[in-house]
Order: sequence, then C-alpha cells, then structure tokens
Amino acid sequence: MPQNNIKRTPISELGYDFIPSEYLKEGQDEYVYRNLQNRSGIEYRHLTAFEIEGLVRNNNTSDNWNNIFVSEFFNPALVKNCKFYGLVRISKLEPYFLDFSDLKVPVGLYNSTIISTDIGDNVCIDNVNYLSHQIIGNEVIIINVNELVTTNHAKFGNGIIKQGEDESIRIWLELCNENGGRSVIPFNDMLPGDAYLWSKYRDDHALLQKFKEFTEEQYKNERGYYGKIGARTVIKNCRIVKDVWIGEDAYIKGANKLKNLTINSSGEKGRTQIGEGVELVNGIVGFGCRIFYGVKAVRFIMASNSQLKYGARLINSYLGNNATISCCEVLNSLIFPAHEQHHNNSFLCAALIMGQSNIAAGATIGSNHNSRGADGEVVAGRGFWPGLCVSLKHNSQFASFTMISKGDYPAELNIPIPFSLITNDVSKNQLVVMPGYWFMYNMYALARNSWKYIDRDKRVDKIQHIEYEFLAPDTVNEMFSSRTYLEKTIGKAYLLREELITDATTTAELVAVGKKLLQEHNPIIDTLEIVADDFENAKRKTIIIKAAKAYHLFEELITYYGCCQLIGFLQKHAFKSLEDAMNVLPAKLKRKDWINVGGQLLLKDDVGQFKINVKEGKLCGWDEVHQWYAEKGTQYSEQKLKHALASLAEIKGWDLKALDNIQLNTIVDIAIATKEWITKSIYESRAKDYESPYRAMVYDNAEEMDEVIGKLEDNSFINGQDAELETFKKEMKALKKRFQLDMETA
Repeated sequence: MPQNNIKRTPISELGYDFIPSEYLKEGQDEYVYRNLQNRSGIEYRHLTAFEIEGLVRNNNTSDNWNNIFVSEFFNPALVKNCKFYGLVRISKLEPYFLDFSDLKVPVGLYNSTIISTDIGDNVCIDNVNYLSHQIIGNEVIIINVNELVTTNHAKFGNGIIKQGEDESIRIWLELCNENGGRSVIPFNDMLPGDAYLWSKYRDDHALLQKFKEFTEEQYKNERGYYGKIGARTVIKNCRIVKDVWIGEDAYIKGANKLKNLTINSSGEKGRTQIGEGVELVNGIVGFGCRIFYGVKAVRFIMASNSQLKYGARLINSYLGNNATISCCEVLNSLIFPAHEQHHNNSFLCAALIMGQSNIAAGATIGSNHNSRGADGEVVAGRGFWPGLCVSLKHNSQFASFTMISKGDYPAELNIPIPFSLITNDVSKNQLVVMPGYWFMYNMYALARNSWKYIDRDKRVDKIQHIEYEFLAPDTVNEMFSSRTYLEKTIGKAYLLREELITDATTTAELVAVGKKLLQEHNPIIDTLEIVADDFENAKRKTIIIKAAKAYHLFEELITYYGCCQLIGFLQKHAFKSLEDAMNVLPAKLKRKDWINVGGQLLLKDDVGQFKINVKEGKLCGWDEVHQWYAEKGTQYSEQKLKHALASLAEIKGWDLKALDNIQLNTIVDIAIATKEWITKSIYESRAKDYESPYRAMVYDNAEEMDEVIGKLEDNSFINGQDAELETFKKEMKALKKRFQLDMETA
C-alpha cells in the first residue's frame, strides 16, 4: 500500500517560496501578486527593538523578526501567544473590542500560527491553528478556526487551470445532463443566461470555444494569488477554510469545510451568511446568499440572494437568483431565478427549470432508470409546479406554468400547452390534461406569484431583465400554438366519431373542422373524447378536458395582453391623435419567436445574431456579453409592445395601422372587462378556502378561524388588486376623454 507523502523541510523555509521559482518571471519575487492584491495603501515599517522585546515577553515567536512589518499604530501588547513564519504585515492594533451579534472580542492577535499574511486595521484573530497566505481587511474577526489556508494554485471556484497544471483537473459544471454533454466552466459573476447559452448550443463548437476563451482571459492563470477576507467579515468556530476568496461583511459560523470558493458579500450588494455544519467545495456563492444547517454543495454556482438550508444537497448545478432550496437533493440542474424547493425528500436531477417554479415534498423529477445510460433530461418552462410525490421520467418537457398533480407518471411526457393541470388517472389508466387550469381555478396563486417574485427580487445589479408576468411573449406564443393544437384534436375527435376521417385527411382539414366547431361554440364539443396522441410515450390514452373553455380563455387573455400593451403605449406618449400614435407603429407587425435565456426573454433572432457576433469577435469577453443582456433589457418593453400588437392583430384579425376611435373604445372596454374578471377570479379562488366546510372544521367558530388565517377582507394582495382595478378604471376614463371616445362603459 502507498504511504502518505510527508516531506521534511527546514523550519527556516516555512512561509517562503510560495511561488515556485519556475513560475516567476525575471525580476519578480514570490510577493508580486500579493503586493498587487493588497490595496490598503498602508506604509509598513520594521519592528523596533522595544516592540520585539514586548512580543517575545508575550510568548510570541518568529523565524525572523526582520520579516514582521507593522504600521505606525501597531501595539505589541495586543499580540500574545502567536507563532509567525514568513513575511507578515500587521496594521493598526488599538485597545478596543469588536462587538458583533453578541460576540465581544478584543482587538489583537492571540493563540494563533500566522504564515505570510497581511492583516488590516483592528482585527481580532484568536485561536486560529493555521493561518497562511491571506490578505485580511479591516475589523475582521477570526476566532476558533482549525485551518485557514491558501495554496499557490488557488482558483477560488473558477474553472481555470494554473501554470503547470493538466487540463484534466479543470472544474466543469455538468448541467442539465449527467453524462457531462452540457458541461460549462464556472466563473465568478456567471449569470443564468451565460449558463443557459453555454449548455444549450452544444452543436456550435466555435461558440463554445469562444466562451471558454472568455473565461480563461478573465481569470489569471499565474500562481501565487493570496486568499482574501474582506473588511468586517466574521469567521468563527470553523474547521477548514482552504483556497477561499471572501468579500466584505460576510458571516461564517460553524462551517465544516469551505474549499475552492468565491464567497461574494458586501453591505451594498448583499451580505452573505454561512452557518453550522456546512460543507462547500468548488463553487461560487453570490451576493446576499444564505447557507445554513448541514448543507452540502459541490461543483455549484449560487446566484445572488439565493438560499440553501436544512441539509440540502446541491451538486453539479446552477441555482438562479432569489431561489431557495431546503432539505432536498438537486443534481446536474440549471435553475433560473425564483425557484422554490422547500420540503424534505424531493429530488431534482438532470433538469433545466426555467424559473418561477415550485417543487413539492416527495417529488422525484427525473429518473434515468428508463434509459440504458445516465443521459436523460427534463426541460420545464417557467412556472413549473409538480405536486406532492410526483415522479417523472427522463426525457420530459413541459410548457410554461404546468402544474402536475400527485402521482407516479410511468412514461416520458411532452406537454406543449401552457397553464395546464396534468393528472394521472389510475382508475381509467389514462393521462388527463386540463389546459388553462390556472385561469379557471387558481387565479389567486397565479397572480400573486407574479407579484411575489417581483417583490422578492433583491438583486442590486439587475443585469438581466427577468420577466415575471404570466402574460408575456413566451406564454402568449405557447397559447397561439395551443389553440391550433386544440383545433386539430377537436376536429379529429369529431371526424372520428362521425366516421368521416380517412387516411387522406390532412392536418389542415382537421384544424379547419375544429376551428369551425370552436368558433360556433358548438355544444357537441363537450360530448367528444378529445385525445392527444403525442403527449405521453405510452399506449394508453391522453384525454384533454375543458378544451373549448381553454381555447376561448386563451383568446381572451391574448387579446387582453395586446390591449394592455397598446393602452400602456398610448398612456406613455403624448400623442395628439390616435392617427399620430398609429403612424409610429411599424408598417408590418409580425409575431416573432422568443427564447427564455436565464429568465430573460429574448427574441430568437437576437440570440441568433448574438451567436454570430461572439464568433466574429464583435462581442469580446463576459463583460460585453453582460452588457448585451442589459442593452436587450432596455429594448424589451418596446419589443414586447410590438409582439403584443402583432398578437392582438392576429387574434382579432385587425389592421392596427387603420385603428379608429370605435376600435380603440372596444379595446379599452375589453381591457376593463377582462381586468374585472381577473380581479373577481382572484377573490373567488381564494374565497373557496374560507367557504369549504373541510377548511372550517378544525375551528370552533369563525372568529377563531379569522384569528388563525386572517380575514378574507383583510387580505392585502386581494385589496391591492381591487385598488389596482379602480385605478385602472380611472385611467381608462381619462384615456377615453383624451381621445374623445364613448364614455358610457368607463
């Protein structure tokens, strides 16, 4: 058996030769990058004989007192029982104590081994068994730490390789697929959009090479960078902290192991906290993150303001901004902003989850047991809500705002209709899909979630413009496609029942028949068995229920989306007449395809041009990519307006360039009526919780129920929606007056 390779080296060399000589250029010494990193501006001096005498009296030792440098206000009385090796620079030490969260500790260096480190003003370092190669900011507290060390090849979580290292040791994040086929190189400041673009377009090798070059150019490959601990950071009762870059104002307590990390933190962008029993290896932690209670994360990125709690495991994954994972396990997944996965025993594996999602207790999202290799994937549009104990298989794909009811789903699923409820009807051995479920039965949750995600977006640097509204270009396009699909399936169901279908019947003919029945509101639709042939990889039937109602709801909501965008456009600009407003619009309105890129909706054409620009060198580096996101964010409202107007023109068959006052009056009336319906549906869907006897049965009386869950009439969200409706009506009245429209409805 091989033995541990323990080398014996003279004690006089401890703390020196941090950078091997073969990696130093002519004229450089081992402190070249340390001096670049230390921007304190402090003027250091040698110790005086009196100070050395005081240090020795306080039971301190050094291999060479000439290599201890201090600032003008150094106080040797505040350094006790320490061992110094290598070049150590100590700044101001004054007779104060630092007080943080009921922890009161005296300024000074006590009971520690300190190797080749720069120490800022008025820090407290006490009982640190091994502290080496750090640059420590002002008023930092470090107490009871076993090992706080930086190696000469530290990468701080970035997927780079240092001088002399082999490519095989590079850290990759194996996102979306366990076989590594969508791997990306992690780097500090990586946005959800970066991770998506890199993991998605695997057939574009030139693009992938550019992304790799961007990363390698941004992060240095030279050896010899020191670890950093930013000002006012507190580290206490931790075991191992190795190769970690820590920002300002972080709070780290009781962590077991932190290795190869960047921990971003600041008072301005968000203070990061890491708590008891945590083990983090090979990762990036964003600003304002919270990581507590036995969390394990390996090869990961946490974007800003995200949380890991209560024993959660995050491995080979990217967790988007403002997301929370507790008690569960997430592997090989790319998760866009605003994801919730709070409860015990849920499992998410090899998945692309496009944000605003919520995964319930006991859910198993992704199983490769139906494949001959670990190479399956789940792709879910934003608003993905699998219920309790849902079990899904790879490969599966879901449109936006899909809710899946409790059950074991035995085969792969492909659900292209948004806002659907999926049910596994075991009694009839069939899959049941209810399109438009959210609008029919759960408008309160749908609307409140949109509001909630906006309210909880704590990002300071909002480089990517995240779309939280449920009516947006992506969902509207899905509704258009779904209407065509429903026309086809209804037409097919009717012709099958009437025995009029043949092998020669075309898809266009099926669509025409279904569309006619739907436009006539023909009651025969309710008697048809509407079967989807391509939603599940199984021989059993997939039944679509409430198809006609969903079809018309989709039309109403597409219309509302277009009307609201047009009204907002008219309100924003001081047009003298409707004709002036219409002249500003493009000559030809065309509804275009969109892509969800890390939560930011982008035109498919723009993404295509982006890839060309990257490959042609017109975008150089991640900073320019991020600037591109920001620029597209500023264009989004105008692009969304054009999409909405094109959608309105398409769904209603109108020529908006020829819009007159009568049509505008109709548009305003439609917007008012639909908003009234939405507001009423929000109230009614929540009121059901108060009206159900099964909800009330655990309370002795209504007063007790009101005290526990609150009165319905006091619901702040519902009251806010009511107030918003009244404001909207007043605005519409003013708009009608401005354009001299019929005032009767408003």
